[in-house]
Amino acid sequence: MKKSLFGYGLTTKAIAKSGGWDIYDDKFSSNSKDEFGNNLLNPSEFNANLSELEIPSPGFPRTHELVQKAKNLISEYDYFNDFNGVKIWISGTNGKTTTTQMTQSLLENYGSVMGGNVGVPLANLDKNAKIWVLETSSFTIHYTKFSKPDIYILLPITPDHLSWHGDFSEYEKAKLKPLKTMSEGSVAIVPKAYANTPTLAKVIGYENEEDLAKFFGLNLSEINFKVPFLMDAVMALCVEKILFDKANISLLNKFVIENNKLEEFSDKFGRIWVNDTKATNLDAAIQALRRYKDKKIHIILGGDDKGVDLEPLFKELLNLQICVYAIGSNTQKLMNLCEKFNINAVKCEFLNAAVEKIHKNYANSSDEIALLSPACASLDQFKSYAERGDKFKEYVTNLYKINF
Repeated sequence: MKKSLFGYGLTTKAIAKSGGWDIYDDKFSSNSKDEFGNNLLNPSEFNANLSELEIPSPGFPRTHELVQKAKNLISEYDYFNDFNGVKIWISGTNGKTTTTQMTQSLLENYGSVMGGNVGVPLANLDKNAKIWVLETSSFTIHYTKFSKPDIYILLPITPDHLSWHGDFSEYEKAKLKPLKTMSEGSVAIVPKAYANTPTLAKVIGYENEEDLAKFFGLNLSEINFKVPFLMDAVMALCVEKILFDKANISLLNKFVIENNKLEEFSDKFGRIWVNDTKATNLDAAIQALRRYKDKKIHIILGGDDKGVDLEPLFKELLNLQICVYAIGSNTQKLMNLCEKFNINAVKCEFLNAAVEKIHKNYANSSDEIALLSPACASLDQFKSYAERGDKFKEYVTNLYKINF
């Protein structure tokens, strides 16, 4: 019998180092082997009756024929379920990367390591560590059969990845799935709307940061981070409080937010631009808008919207002094929405054009802000959201002098 991997991505490549795998990917037109002796095969070669185990890359399409044929499908979380330390899963629509990184910064001295969707596959994590802090995607949860967290942190859920899950109810179902398998003695922190989800875990429901801070005895005035990062900071402190009855706010305040998240920088003319390229969903873009609601906003929107209804974002725009610069594969869709909601808009299609248009419209004023917070994924025009952010900063850096 064979062991099978679906997709040849970061996760499956890490697992494949152990050797002895058949790896199936649509990009393999002919059979070959990788450096570890694994078979690289076209999906047409897969025989479910000869496979004893199948593990997909987290984002591998759930509708793919391989997934439909598989009889022993599990996730990487299931495959490494023999880890004996504390497992912390952090999920939600927006902020899970920052929450995971902040949690790791607080727990590292206790022997934790960080991985999952944050960039380190479980196959590369230290199996002797005391704690695994895992950013956990809805894709991974969808494929997970029996692995479960000891602490589950669920940030607010808003529509995202609907083209993958099918609809919001399926996306929501995936995010709540860990609660069904958690054991007595485990703890889940979830939005109050989901606090009555059946589970054996102790559930702590919350409305907002103030709610959580009050429950755990935290003083928000001592925390240096502002919205939207305040929620991430509070969640990280809650995890430390649960495990060790401590909340090291002074240590957390030393944490530096990574690039591509509300990253402010100045151009050669002294104007502020904001690189929020990692805002790949509605909630992230809405949080950015709320941060700058008192300014005139030049916002670049667009890309692959993943089948999400964008109208909630445009309802948010109604109360702002704003102009939309539309880019990406959904440019016309954005322009149509701007017309429907009577919002000023400029059709740009490409990022460099949007930067140029903003440059011409952006006065030297502290009451304005230029914001790349696209509310969409980047793969329609870029290799990654990071490349989109790098290009944005490059285009701004290379702006030329014009008469304002």
